[in-house]
Amino acid sequence: MPVMIRMDNKEYVFVLIILLCAAFLLLSNLGNQYLWDDEAQTALISKTILNHGIPLGWDGKNFFSQELGREYGKGYIWKWHTWLSFYVLAAFFKLFGISTFTARLPFALFGIGTVLLTYYLARTLFKNGRIAAIATVLLVFSVPYLLLAKQCRFYSLAAFFSLLSLYAYLFIIAEKRYASTIFFISTTLLFHTHYFYFGALILTCLAHARIFHRDKTRTLLRLTLILILFNMPWILWFSNMKYGYALTWFNPAKIMYMAGTFTAHIFQYLFPPAVILIALLAAAIVWFRKKQFSLNNNADSWGNTALLIFFFVSVLVLLIFLAPGPFFRYLMPLIPVAAILIALVLTPLFRTNLLLGVIAAVLIILQGPILNYIYEITHDYDGPIEGIVQYLNQHGKETDTVAITYGDLPLKFYTKMRVIGGLTGEDISSAKYADWIIIRKDVNCPVDFEVKNYLLEAVPWSHYQKIEIDYPDILFENREELSLHKFKTVENEDRIIIYHKRPVPGS
Repeated sequence: MPVMIRMDNKEYVFVLIILLCAAFLLLSNLGNQYLWDDEAQTALISKTILNHGIPLGWDGKNFFSQELGREYGKGYIWKWHTWLSFYVLAAFFKLFGISTFTARLPFALFGIGTVLLTYYLARTLFKNGRIAAIATVLLVFSVPYLLLAKQCRFYSLAAFFSLLSLYAYLFIIAEKRYASTIFFISTTLLFHTHYFYFGALILTCLAHARIFHRDKTRTLLRLTLILILFNMPWILWFSNMKYGYALTWFNPAKIMYMAGTFTAHIFQYLFPPAVILIALLAAAIVWFRKKQFSLNNNADSWGNTALLIFFFVSVLVLLIFLAPGPFFRYLMPLIPVAAILIALVLTPLFRTNLLLGVIAAVLIILQGPILNYIYEITHDYDGPIEGIVQYLNQHGKETDTVAITYGDLPLKFYTKMRVIGGLTGEDISSAKYADWIIIRKDVNCPVDFEVKNYLLEAVPWSHYQKIEIDYPDILFENREELSLHKFKTVENEDRIIIYHKRPVPGS
């Protein structure tokens, strides 16, 4: 099975155009919206590397936990996530300065790189430029993908190194030079992006080699052993992390909940009913016109389709048992895979009737809110964190203390103040004397509900002045999940309230 592919000038032009489209969609307005809590956590931890060389959950003034401190090891060393994304971002902070744009830039660039890898992976798997082209177009205009790819979080790295590792596996099958080295490097980087996907990738390649390329099974087993031994220090380091409620082992109810929710996400975002209907209609049109509905008349094409399906299932199964929650963001590496699988179904329609194929692809793209997304990246957005940060930086001092029920992490990134509250689990008794107090209208979980109740009961409110600022008091600055995402500033919402401690008479 040859891996190296030959492309003509038209293909190079297409790849260049699609990458420019991806760059426009991912880089436009990248720094306009302020970081929300998860993004701010990544940025804050990355900043500690600049001063300490390793990722910490505390910078000497503020804590960065969202799990009551469970994410720390000894000395506040971070161990909830593997570290590659933190070091990548720290390098960008060092080179380009600390800002919202810089915080998202490396992840958006990996998102663009994933588009390129999707083309080459599909092109190599099926030796068909049309399949590769359709897949990349569907991916570039997938709003769930775009939202995740530019998050200041590990998601785009997970997709990039997953595809790179699958591509390297094909090099091993084809016995290309340095194939094992490339596979070792890419899968190691995948492990240090997130171990969920490392496990899924290894399971995928071993299962696929065992069924379709038995002569390569020993090579894969040997590589797996080397990978495990090389990464053993980190495996041992992360092995005693207490996820607590997150694990679903021997908990049938939790397994059913995780499986059901992830499945719902798949049919909501990856293979929504409209896409399935269009794909079925495309298959029916091809069948009625008596065109052969197949990938290619060889075993490789079916085996390579199985590779994508194996990876899809492996990721899903591991997430059901190991993910902290059934969040769509964890399915990020499956979005390019889904785009390739959809392209496989649409390609025969393009061969049968180009116009119908284009119409089908456009309908699939338009069933997502791509027009809303384009509006978002070409207009200003005002969220609650932006309003709070601007007001505090304009009217407060670095020595001030801020107490807040939820949204503490972005304040820690954008201000130099001491910020108490949120989900850190720290002692908040000093919060009742804070210079600034912000009680958000909504609560995110029981922890910030407890913080809110404490502040309402303990703070001597007669000593505070109420200030209303003209920003919407929505819970999140913005979210990465499509169902929670805001494409424009929310207008019909209560305004943010900030309480400022009045000066003591005579002081």
